[in-house]
Amino acid sequence: MIKTAIIGATGYTGRELIRRLLRHREVEIKHLSAITAKEEPISSIFPSLSSDLILRSTMRVDEVAECEVVFLCLPHKVSMEYAPSLLDLEKKVIDLSADFRLKDPDVYEEWYGERHAAFLLLKESVYGLPELYRQEIKGANLIANPGCYPTSAILGLAPLIKNKLIDLTSIVIDAKSGVSGAGRNPSMLTHFPEVNESCKAYSLFTHRHIPEIEQELSGIAGEKVAVTFVPHLVPMDCGMLSTIYLKLTQETDLIRLYKDFYAREPFIRIMNEPPITKDTVGTNLCLIHPKSEGKRAVVLSAIDNLIKGAAGQAIQNMNIMFGFPEEEGLI
Repeated sequence: MIKTAIIGATGYTGRELIRRLLRHREVEIKHLSAITAKEEPISSIFPSLSSDLILRSTMRVDEVAECEVVFLCLPHKVSMEYAPSLLDLEKKVIDLSADFRLKDPDVYEEWYGERHAAFLLLKESVYGLPELYRQEIKGANLIANPGCYPTSAILGLAPLIKNKLIDLTSIVIDAKSGVSGAGRNPSMLTHFPEVNESCKAYSLFTHRHIPEIEQELSGIAGEKVAVTFVPHLVPMDCGMLSTIYLKLTQETDLIRLYKDFYAREPFIRIMNEPPITKDTVGTNLCLIHPKSEGKRAVVLSAIDNLIKGAAGQAIQNMNIMFGFPEEEGLI
């Protein structure tokens, strides 16, 4: 059994990590911390968690020192301050922020408005999308857990790009997310009267997941890929649906192609009909439905933004790193 720590445990992602790690047969949670006014049982903050674990108001080095793996559920620009010292302590680090996803520090600075404080670690980090990087994840010490929108989009596009079946100039990703994807801190964007009974597109051409998506798709293609990405906020708690429009270079049996590509993946389901987000909520599944008419194609990709898009994928990565069954704690 391994011991683990969660730093930044009071957000939605932290809650889902705790919930699943408590039922993981190979893990003991040793440390929880977040910026909080007082130390108290985590069940006082999340009554749905049946646990007497104490939430620390600061990271306790003595507790973290006993752990083999640390999950960083911290804001962008903050994780990079913690990761180097944790790696120096020989801890495996799974970072759920964007701080180690982009390989080029200049791209990070362009999109996040700050010079990367630990840019030497960018070469060491492994992008934690198991379906594409399982072998690299096995030997990694630093995992950059993918964003939710990129997870949905990349998994939806990878089989076609890998097999060079797409006109790479044609990709349009129309993505819709539940409000939990904006985090637990309230804002005008997520205020109930603003988001209820409404649908809003936001961050057109400026969303920070764009360079992440383009970086990974370009790596698969072996050449530069640019996408049109339009995210939307919809009035539901959890769930994400990416509708991806593209042009094929040749007519193809898409269902067969996708089933063959993901044949050994425990959390990918290729659907014969369009998926609905409700079928993914609370699961680590990605439901994909590809459909074509001639050379025109649409790919639908649905996930739970907090699970496969964050906490569940982080646990899947941990399972791979330590040689546990990938489904452990996730089904």
